[in-house]
Order: sequence, then C-alpha cells, then structure tokens
Amino acid sequence: MALYHQTVDFLSDSWANRQTQLPLLAVTGASFTIGLLLRSLLSREPEKPPNSVLPSPRTRILTSLSEEENRQLPLPNDVLPGARDVDSPYGSIRVYEWGREDGPKVLMVHGITTPCIALGGLAHALVDRGCRVIVFDLFGRGFSDTPSDLPQDMRLYTTQIMLALTSSPVSWTGADSGKFSLVGYSLGGGIAAAFASYFPNLLSSLVLLAPAGMLHDSHVSFQARLLYATNLIPDNVLEYFVGKRLRAGPLIAAKPKPKNEKLHMRDAITEELPTEVTADAEVLSREYPHLNVPSAIVWQVDNHSGFVHAFMSTMRNGPIFRRTQWKNWARLGEYLSAQNSDPSESLKGQGLPSHKVHILCGNSDAVIMKDDLVTDATAALGGNAVFKFYDAGHEFPSTKYEEVASYISKLL
Repeated sequence: MALYHQTVDFLSDSWANRQTQLPLLAVTGASFTIGLLLRSLLSREPEKPPNSVLPSPRTRILTSLSEEENRQLPLPNDVLPGARDVDSPYGSIRVYEWGREDGPKVLMVHGITTPCIALGGLAHALVDRGCRVIVFDLFGRGFSDTPSDLPQDMRLYTTQIMLALTSSPVSWTGADSGKFSLVGYSLGGGIAAAFASYFPNLLSSLVLLAPAGMLHDSHVSFQARLLYATNLIPDNVLEYFVGKRLRAGPLIAAKPKPKNEKLHMRDAITEELPTEVTADAEVLSREYPHLNVPSAIVWQVDNHSGFVHAFMSTMRNGPIFRRTQWKNWARLGEYLSAQNSDPSESLKGQGLPSHKVHILCGNSDAVIMKDDLVTDATAALGGNAVFKFYDAGHEFPSTKYEEVASYISKLL
C-alpha cells in the first residue's frame, strides 16, 4: 500500500539523500525556494464547489475513439468481462461482474496506484473455479470518476462498495444471497478490513492480500512527515510534482530494502508493479493478454484528470496507518472473539463463518513488512487471524493469482 508521507520525497531528491537530518528551518527554506521557482503554480486553487467531479477517460477520451483505437489502448474499455458504468452522486463508477450467477460470490478491492485490472488474473482464476466475481475501479482510477470535493477516506470507499454491490443484477446482500467473500489488496486490504469491522454480517470470509492498515509512522522518512504535517507546499504544487514523477518512467518494481530503512516516494510508485521476471508471465485480461500493469498506470496518469488528486487524497485520508486503523481492526477482532465464544447462539449465522481473517503476504514485500504485520494484526484482531506467505514481493496477487485463487476457493 502506497504511503502518503512518501509523496513529497521527490521534491527534495537533489538534497534529501545528502542531508537527511536538516533542521526545520532548512526544510522550510528549501520548500519556500521551490515555491519561488514555481510561482506560477503557487496560487492555491479555489475551494471546490459541492458535487465537483473530475471525469475519467471514459467520457474524456473513449467517446472519440474507434473500436480499433480502443483495442490499442493500454487500458481498453472492455478490458474485463461484464463491464457496466454505475451513475452516482459521486460520479460514474466502473464495475466488472461475471461468472456463474449461483456460484460463491467474491468482491475484490484493488490498490492505490493501479486500476482494478491488477486483479484481473485473480478474478479470472476465481471464475474458473465457479465463482461470481465483482471488481471495480476505485474513484480516480481506471474508468471511475473522481469526487474532488470529498476526502478519499473510509466513508467514501464504503459508499462505493455498497454502490457496486447494489448495482448488480444478482443479489449480494439480501437474505437469500448467501453472503460474499471480501478480498482486499494493499490499500484495498485496509479498505476491506475497515468495511468488515462495520458489516461482518454481510461476509462469508475476509481475505487481505498484503494489506494496508497496520503501517507504522516510524517507517516513514522525516522530510515527508514534516512537509505534509505543516502544509508548507500548496496542494496544486504537490499534485504537479506527483504527476511529473508518476509520468517519469520507466516504472520498475522496487527492490527489497533493509528492514529498518525508511520508505520513500519510489516505493509508493513501484510497490504494485511486477518484477521484470514475472511481468511477462502474467495474464490479467484474457481479451487482451498482452496488457500489463506498468503501461496501464502510465496511461492512467496521462489521461485520468482525477488520478493524481485521488492518489494524494487517499494517501492522506485512506485506511493506511496503524494509528488510525487500529480501532477498526480491534472492533473486528472483538466481534470474531465473541462469535468464536458463542457460535451457536446470539451471533450464529451473522457473519464470517470462518471465524478468522485470512492474511496473505509476500516474504520480500518492500512495503508491508511481514514481521510487523503478523505482530500487529494478531494483536489487533485478538488472535483471530491466519497467515500465509508467498515467495514474492508486494505484487504477488497479480503474478501468483492461481495460487491465491486456490487458497480463496478453499474458503468458499
């Protein structure tokens, strides 16, 4: 899961690596100097009016393309089966749903940088195993619009999940729906855990893939924490530099780092990308088997008017850090402990029949450290967690999707 505190490290690449212990005055002075050099960008944007929506490429780009031109895109309009666009007060939401209508239901939530195509291989593998699957683009990613006047926090994400569910022609939440399994990857793992803490009665199982939510502030570099905490640089300047860094390319996966090394902006950019070895093996879209995550991200940055805003807002407000998410994980843990102690009476059949949260992680994940995750998740969930590890990095759901699908299908 990308870290919002890393976002401004790129602003100081030329000096941060050489002077990591600069005092507050020096950091402030450097930020001010950057502002002077970019004075045309310094004027703060006016407050956005209510119901302000930044459109996705669906309305900005696709309407003027031919079918053949669409097929040549790094992210075609029909990249996954069962596409639908759901109108809402927050803007349009792109949802993909396919698989047996009477099969076990699985809803998946993707990470902060990629559109939902990153989970396309896993979705196809679950459908192959008889499941009914929903994946959707979070606001500001892929073909979903961006509500620019609202923070991208758990309230907004909960609403989006509910909108995706209720737009289905199949019942996902009714008494006869049979409940659904919720799978969250990276940022999506933090979203899924928080959602489950409020609505465990809707779920048959909860699977978290390299989840955000338990990240320590101490893992974040000093300069990034300081600049964000003091708002020394206007948002439009930060958005300019974030977009510039995201467009810089070529994007390559982050290399494993020493355990105690601070996380930087490069980790936020590359964390969900496959390694060069595995990138050629992944098939995320069966309609377009040549597509890959790095190309989709670059196209998204260039063509989605709300992506950079959504990226930054999520890093500031999303379910990422332990200090804000511990209460959600603990609430879920308390529910599971009560369910386990009285499975046949008051809580019977009300949610999460597996009685455990299933957490999957990569051994060489450079962002979600497995040792910290095991310690913190076990404590927050009251021991109601099961862990499995893969010989991979943060990107394993898009490269080891058959193995992950096999694990999930056994729960169903």
